[in-house]
Order: sequence, then structure tokens, then C-alpha cells
Amino acid sequence: MRPPTPDNDDEYLLEYFAQGQRVIRDLREAQAAMRRVEGVARSKDGLIEAAAVGEGEPTRLRIDPRALRLEEAALAREVTAVLRAAQDEAARKAQEIADAAEGAATLPQPLDETFVRGRVEQVARDLLG
Repeated sequence: MRPPTPDNDDEYLLEYFAQGQRVIRDLREAQAAMRRVEGVARSKDGLIEAAAVGEGEPTRLRIDPRALRLEEAALAREVTAVLRAAQDEAARKAQEIADAAEGAATLPQPLDETFVRGRVEQVARDLLG
């Protein structure tokens, strides 16, 4: 964005506002994308599969009946490992979206009192000069 000059203040402020709207829209889209994230993991033998959303909540667990042949403790370890892997995958995907959104969410420098004061002083000089 070009720095403002007294001749383009109105254009600058419109672009400044539009850029803010784009950043807010992009952040909302990223937030929605993060809600759609799903991580999926499978055991090495493919008998156990799990899915989780970006917040870590498991959404699906499939256990092939052949996995039930494992002893109880081994089955519990496998299920836990697959669930954690699905949660980790979902968290990684959500973090990628968050990182991309953070990098894109840049606004121009805020307008401070010196900007307004300078413009008022310029107008006063123009009127009185």
C-alpha cells in the first residue's frame, strides 16, 4: 500500500479499511478450515484406524475384529497409540493453517495522532496560505 499523501487520503483510508476487511475474512476462513481439519492414523498392521479433529477430539475409531486377538493390554496400547497419532496429525494440520493465517494477517501501520495532526495542519496552511 502506498503511503498516504494529502492528495490521496480518501483513497488510502478506503484501501486501509478494505485491507482490514480482507484480513478479517481470511482469519475467519482459516478458523473455519481449522474446524474441518481431520487427522487419520492407522496401526502398522492396518487393523486399527482412528480419526480426530483439530481440537484433538476423536471422531472415529475402527477396530478390525482380527485385532481383538491381541491381549487386552496390547490392544489398549495399540488403540491409544493410533488415537494419539490421529490427534497429533490433526493438531499439525491445524497449526499449519494457523501459521499461514498469522503470516498473511498483516495490516498497515496504524494511523496515529501525528497523521491526523499533520493533515489538519496542512489544511490550515492551505486555507491561510
